[in-house]
Amino acid sequence: MPDNGIWRRAKAEFAYFSGAFRLREGEAGGAGAILRFARVRPPQRTRFQPLRSQEITPEFLDRTIRALKRWRYDIVGIDEACRRAVTLPERRRFACLTFDGASKDIVTHAYPVLARHGVPFTLYLPTAFPDGVGLAWWLALEDIIAREDRISMMIEGRERHFAISSLSDKYELFDFLSGWLRKLPQPELTYAVNDLGTRYAADAAQLSRVASLEWADLVQLAADPNVTFGSATVDYPVLSNLRDADAQREMAMGRAVAESALRREVRHFAYPFGDRDAFRRSHVVMAEETGIVSAVSTISGVVEAQGGTNLHALPRIAWDGRVRSLRMMRVLLSGVMFAPVRPTRSAHDTTA
Repeated sequence: MPDNGIWRRAKAEFAYFSGAFRLREGEAGGAGAILRFARVRPPQRTRFQPLRSQEITPEFLDRTIRALKRWRYDIVGIDEACRRAVTLPERRRFACLTFDGASKDIVTHAYPVLARHGVPFTLYLPTAFPDGVGLAWWLALEDIIAREDRISMMIEGRERHFAISSLSDKYELFDFLSGWLRKLPQPELTYAVNDLGTRYAADAAQLSRVASLEWADLVQLAADPNVTFGSATVDYPVLSNLRDADAQREMAMGRAVAESALRREVRHFAYPFGDRDAFRRSHVVMAEETGIVSAVSTISGVVEAQGGTNLHALPRIAWDGRVRSLRMMRVLLSGVMFAPVRPTRSAHDTTA
């Protein structure tokens, strides 16, 4: 059985060169698509880059915007995307640019490109990071594995030892540990990351502060009417690891802090991590109950018109930064690769 990523890319390439994406675009493309990006920075020279799939270069961002204009997409803000999601289909599809997290790269590398093109975009903020207390544990994990040849740590009550002298070993361990850490309740996650940092001289808090936006950066962005701010909780936890009351508090507090600091209404939300394992149908209901207009996931898909897509479970196309082909993006935007988004149902959820 071929690797899923290779198979998916081969399928997309076939759809492009055969022209199949054009034939089905009318029925599959919906009203438009919301694009998700995380980090934007120049290419890195290091061999070990486990987070490379979540990065694009400023040059690729520039090429993407130029291509969207050439393909005759309307580049719109999230408010307009929501409006088009509930109205009759328009002649031209939309593309909505969104950025997750609070990476400093947004100001240093992404914003100059976005401002030069004069296009709207949305930035979803986990407020602990500009406050200087967020924990970007994935950066600490990347730093430690890159430097070490052996790692020991407590996992599920016992000491585990990993030899990671080869590059492939390092990638395999990063995938394993990041998957394990994502499943931990927040106190256990913090303990595990701090334990790793103590053992291997990695200051996760400092790494997070250096990589994150500050409120002064956000005030600068707020002066641009093309910028929309959304919230993404306070600490950016995997919501499915929390009790419902704690998840709802994260949603409400993240929005309240952002509104207080930015002195503007925050009407949109992004589920942290946002895949099928990270949020449930009950969280969609919570998001609606908090009074926000929309909530985006990281589940792939396009946005349907006439209310065909739940505004509190909006799909996004998350671009893989290891792929530089605009052909792939063109096929993804056509919608031919996706199934409709339906968030998973909680065992305690009684909503329809």
